[in-house]
Amino acid sequence: MSEPEIIAEHPRRHAALAFIFVTVLIDILSFGIIIPVLPHLVIELVGGSIAKAAVWTSAFGTLFMLMQFVCSPIQGALSDRFGRRTVILISSFGLGVDFIVMALAPTLWLLFLGRAVSGMCAASFSTANAYIADIIPREKRAASYGMLGAAFGIGFIVGPALGGLLGHISIRLPFWAAAFLALVNFGYGYFVLPESLPPDRRSARFDWSHANPLGAVVLLKRYPQVFSLAAVFFLLALAQYSINATYVLYTDFRYGWGPQAVGWTLALVGLCTAIVQAGLVRRLMPKLGERRMILTGLCFSITGFVMFGLAPSAWAFVAAIPVFCLAGLAGPAAQAMVTHLVDPHEQGRLQGALTSLQSLAGIFGPALFANLFALFISDHAPVKHLPGAAFVLAAVLVFAALWVTAYATRHLRGYVPPAATQA
Repeated sequence: MSEPEIIAEHPRRHAALAFIFVTVLIDILSFGIIIPVLPHLVIELVGGSIAKAAVWTSAFGTLFMLMQFVCSPIQGALSDRFGRRTVILISSFGLGVDFIVMALAPTLWLLFLGRAVSGMCAASFSTANAYIADIIPREKRAASYGMLGAAFGIGFIVGPALGGLLGHISIRLPFWAAAFLALVNFGYGYFVLPESLPPDRRSARFDWSHANPLGAVVLLKRYPQVFSLAAVFFLLALAQYSINATYVLYTDFRYGWGPQAVGWTLALVGLCTAIVQAGLVRRLMPKLGERRMILTGLCFSITGFVMFGLAPSAWAFVAAIPVFCLAGLAGPAAQAMVTHLVDPHEQGRLQGALTSLQSLAGIFGPALFANLFALFISDHAPVKHLPGAAFVLAAVLVFAALWVTAYATRHLRGYVPPAATQA
């Protein structure tokens, strides 16, 4: 019996999986809670100027993703050397302390510093993915990654709603709530979470050349298939920012939606995402296999983006949401596939590299799609009556990801792992 299988059969395995799920859920909740109030707190700290607040809020977002880009491979390399448990617990504790600092921040620069630390601690998502790769047999990893995706969906539903409710009481209360959740999670993990990476499977030393974003790309190049799939992760993350950057403005411009309509539809996105990740991934994986699951999800993503961009009415836009959320079939299968292609002692670096690429997309994506949206609703638009051009470009990016996936995994055409067919 291999070491991963021994760990997977550990009596505390279910408690460990529950903790990883809760960790991701609480991280998303804690970040979602502050979404409705952070811009208003910035307005307060800059003296009431909305224009200045808009500039600073954009800078906060860029800084957050930049810190993730830099720190994800560092955390991944540290977890390969010293174990996943230590890195996850330190990140959870750091996140809790950081939210306290942000709740008390009397000046903008201190809030700015807190946002940087949040980006550093949030890089633990990559370590959570590596933890799953350590303890779950390969044929069951896609379903486990689907559960992590469901945690994202649930957090996306509850977090902003809770933040809006608490923010109505006090603008700083959501930060205290986020700190409480993060510190409770640290305490729970300290007593429950076992280490998933035994000493004999850890890296012999910590190498700074492997702990920087460029070094992480070198790691990916050592595995040609992983390098190709990493390009897919980057393209998907970049396409996703078409929604992050333009959703509110686009739906307001085209359908006249206000905050309440946006909130309800985002809750629908979270609900559909949770259903797909927690239910459909587990059921379809044994039937389709990883390759066909990825390709199917990418086809739904293309369709959803096109429907978003061309929807003639609000109801047509809403109807596109469940279709688009079926794109969530691709992520867990892709995560599972890349873990099969990398040595066990490099799983942390792998996940750190993938998270860095997604963070890199977050540095450039918002400006790209926001400016494209602004261009196509202006008098200088190269094509008239196409305010959804950002979503159309996103569909093109996902089509490129589809082509790369089909080519890179062509040798797996029609293959479904025997263990998966017996699930």
